Amino acid sequence: MAVSMSRKLGSVLLASTLLLSACGDRGAGLFAPDPELENFTARQIYERGEYEIENRAPDDAAFYFSEVERLYPYSDYAKRALIMQAYAYHLDKDYENSRSAAQRFIDFYPVDDDAAYAQYLLALSYYDQIDEVGRDQGLTFQALQALRAVIETYPDSEYARSSVLKFELAFDHLAAKEMEIGRYYLKRDNYAASINRFRVVVEDFETTTHTPEALHRLVEAYLSLGLTEEAQTAGAILGHNFRSTEWYEDSYRLLTGQGLEPKARGNGWLASIYRQTVKGKWL
Repeated sequence: MAVSMSRKLGSVLLASTLLLSACGDRGAGLFAPDPELENFTARQIYERGEYEIENRAPDDAAFYFSEVERLYPYSDYAKRALIMQAYAYHLDKDYENSRSAAQRFIDFYPVDDDAAYAQYLLALSYYDQIDEVGRDQGLTFQALQALRAVIETYPDSEYARSSVLKFELAFDHLAAKEMEIGRYYLKRDNYAASINRFRVVVEDFETTTHTPEALHRLVEAYLSLGLTEEAQTAGAILGHNFRSTEWYEDSYRLLTGQGLEPKARGNGWLASIYRQTVKGKWL
């Protein structure tokens, strides 16, 4: 990031002190424009924002950075203040305003060196709101889209690798949601509904950590429905790709307990996956 977060204030302290007395108590982050700020330069107001960042007052910092943008919209400090504004809002967990400031930076300065960081902050504004599995997953989808934008638009940036890792975690989070719902239906003997959820994991989230369990749950659900060919095929895929897991051991016991073996059977959707992933046949 072009803007240093740890620069020493040095001579800025005097200007900061003056700004403190000029602004007084603005209260809880809801700040009205202070006309006295017009007596200070863009640099002085900007450095006051940096001072507030260093003193862990991101809401105050965001105010000062926004004032730079308001009072000196065509200055170089306005551009720097805009990206810092997005950063300060994010520190304050004001994700909506952080996202708004980051998007403005991208719109105004799409080829700037800090555009990648702005896109990364925008993605984080969604990602950092992803909560426990039981919540609505709309934010997870938005986080995935925004992280993908970082990865594809700025592949050589320092934020690409972090975005890839966060993308994988968010992707895994969606799979976890499908698994939670699938297990809910399975416990209530709603086998068809549970199969639909586990199928999504196997087909759309096959690279996540939840695939072995999803295949085992398919063995359980299909055996409960008496659909032995599908259960055997799920067991065969599980045995081929995840033989060392507890899920394969459990599935193997279930199948052999009914005189069956993990083996690809029939022509259903699981048999198609078996042919593709195990046999390498795509037709």
